[in-house]
Amino acid sequence: MDERAVKLTLKNVSKTFYDRNGGIPAIQNVSFTVYDNEFLVILGPGLCGKTVLLNTVAGLEQPTSGQIFLDSRELHGTDPGIGMVFQKKALFPWKTVMQNVEFGPKMRGIPKDERRKTAQKFIDLVGLQNFENSFPHELSGGMKQRVGIARAYANDPELLILDEPFGALDAQTRYSMQEEIIRIWKSEKKTILFVTNNIEEALYLGDRIVLLSRQPATVKETYVIDLPRPRDMLSPEFLKLREKISANMDITV
Repeated sequence: MDERAVKLTLKNVSKTFYDRNGGIPAIQNVSFTVYDNEFLVILGPGLCGKTVLLNTVAGLEQPTSGQIFLDSRELHGTDPGIGMVFQKKALFPWKTVMQNVEFGPKMRGIPKDERRKTAQKFIDLVGLQNFENSFPHELSGGMKQRVGIARAYANDPELLILDEPFGALDAQTRYSMQEEIIRIWKSEKKTILFVTNNIEEALYLGDRIVLLSRQPATVKETYVIDLPRPRDMLSPEFLKLREKISANMDITV
């Protein structure tokens, strides 16, 4: 029996969208746990319901049935303990890097000096020092995602959700950001729920991988990834796991 503290619990969570033609199930009876300080990856084919699942955990969608718990409290909507980094760079284009990162603490009424200190800490952590006064249109795609990560961390969440945050980046930048998110995770020791449809990315990042089926998404299998960090994508152990998961992954058509 695993004795680690549980941070997030999903119990038989389903979400169905309804229109005039009836119901369209997006996720169905999804159950899993995420442990405190764990890096858990949700892996599944495109359009299988991964984002719907994340939005349900984040409280942006209400489950049709089932229960979601953060620590021991049941969630019924958005919760200040959950932060989210979206696939699209959801930054305020009229605000500088500093203003974007300090936005959450500002909305919570944190005094200016304190929130600036917090924002600067995470701007430095993601490697954007000297870009505090830059606007989003002056930044590259990878830099924008760094701002999004810093902004999420500045809110001091208990659980950080990342919805395919590197999917739109070029291959070199994506690999660099994978290394960065592991470095930040080790530094800040936050629980992370990360979604991707890329097997290599899932294996490179995750302590465990929860594999989803095609829509409606159900849990097909959970894999414990015991590979040492930093991980070598060309090692025999990595390639063997990649082949095993690939053979079990639904292919979208």
